[in-house]
Order: sequence, then C-alpha cells, then structure tokens
Amino acid sequence: MPDLNDMTDEDLMARVQNADHAAFSVLVHRYTNLFYSAAYRMCAQQNDAEDIVQDAFLKLWNRPQIWDASRGAKFTTWFYRVVTNQAIDFMRKKKPAAAADTLDYVEDTRDSQQDMMESDEQSAMIEMLIQSLPERQKTALNLCFYEGLTNKDAAQIMGVGVKALESLLMRAKSGLREELHRRGVLKQDDNGAGESTYYG
Repeated sequence: MPDLNDMTDEDLMARVQNADHAAFSVLVHRYTNLFYSAAYRMCAQQNDAEDIVQDAFLKLWNRPQIWDASRGAKFTTWFYRVVTNQAIDFMRKKKPAAAADTLDYVEDTRDSQQDMMESDEQSAMIEMLIQSLPERQKTALNLCFYEGLTNKDAAQIMGVGVKALESLLMRAKSGLREELHRRGVLKQDDNGAGESTYYG
C-alpha cells in the first residue's frame, strides 16, 4: 500500500471522493497552516480564521465531488477559492461589527500615526487599512501580495479575468496610498504623488 504522505494532492482527493478519511487527514495536516494564513489575512481574527478553515475542510469532506480534477486546476488553487469564498461569506455575516471595530481602531490611532512612526507602526496601520478595503480588493491584495500567487491563479480563485484582477489591485493600492497620505504616513514627491516603500 502506498504511503499517503507521498501521494499528490490530486491522488489524495481521488481517495477522499471514495470516503477515505486517512487521505483527508493528510490533506488537512498538509495545508491547514497555509490556508489559515490566507483566512487570517482576510478576517484578522485568530478564532474566525480557524473557523473559516475548519468549515472549508468540513465542506470538502461532506461534498468531495465539488472537486473536479478534469478542469485542470491544481488542488491548492481550487481550495484557495473554497477558503476565500468561505471567508467572504463569513465576513459578510459579521461585517457591521467587524467593519466598525476596524474603523474605530484606525480613527482612534489617527493622531499618533501622524507623528514620526516606526516601521512596525506603519505596518500596523497599513494592515488595519487593508482590513477596511472592499472585500474583493482586499482579497486580491491578500492573494497576490501576501500569499504570493500569480495574477492568473488569483484571478481563477476569485472567479474573474486577469484584467479584472489587475483593476482590483490598482484600485486597492490607489485607495491605500490616498488614505496613508491623508493620515500623514506618505509624503508627497516633487510631482505631488505619494510614495511608499510598502507598495510600489
């Protein structure tokens, strides 16, 4: 009998579709940390991220036939989409409270952030502003910049074309620059454009 740990994701999924719990456990062990990181980037709450990933894997176990190897997508690319959709649904349900918490934090720290800031303080501000972005812009940033996916893979996960993804990234980065400039984190260059070492 082959060692399940040596099997590809796709071969493991074929076994999961035949109710092989051992194969499912290997996938969970192999990818929990990776997808927890992706979920956390979207919700910024440890417990919520854990719930999102747990629910995504539970969905996979209960409905393994939603994975279709014939479509050609890698398992990780496909499951990123499952986790991303799960996170978006989760955040929509929590959005009023979550958005209020984020905006309250940003507003409360505005004055101190306008002073000379250390790099870790700037990063914290940027993280909070990212959380306040529209969901699809935030997702695009997370997948491309934090998870390191190609535009093609990120677009596939989000169910949009590459051009649409690039437009989301452009709007997200533009919005962040404007807000960071307004809060005094970015300085104007000679042409009046804000510059940042965080996003080029």
